[in-house]
Order: sequence, then C-alpha cells, then structure tokens
Amino acid sequence: MQITVKLFALMREKAGTDTIALDIPEGAKLTQAMAALVRHYPVHEPYIANTRCALHMDFVDPETSLAAGDELALIPPVSGGV
Repeated sequence: MQITVKLFALMREKAGTDTIALDIPEGAKLTQAMAALVRHYPVHEPYIANTRCALHMDFVDPETSLAAGDELALIPPVSGGV
C-alpha cells in the first residue's frame, strides 16, 4: 500500500523534497513505515528517534496502524527563539 509522508525543516532539506510517496506492507504500523523511510533515505536515521509523527494532523504513537492513502507528517525537533 502507499502512504504520503510530509517532511518539515531539516528532514525536508536532507531529502530535497517535502513529500514522499512511500510503499509499505498492508496493515503496517508506524514503526515499519519509519524503517522503510530510513531504508530509502538513510540520511534521516539520526533524526528519527526524536521525530514526532502526526497522522491526519493528530499526533500518534509508534504502534499506530496505517492504511492506504494515509498522510503521515514527520515533525523533527526544532530550536531557536530569543
């Protein structure tokens, strides 16, 4: 099945795109999707452990099951401010 992964900040810069179409097994959990993403974009591996994931604009835990057509947003930690 295919899901859409939206990337932000540093992850977007490292991938060179803000959206990735990712093929994962039917009924895959978020952890499996993240592993597939790292296989295709190994440059993201250092950031995965500290990345929050949102499914259809709601934060989700690593054991969340995914469905075809889902939109997964990866939100890396950010810093800055005054």
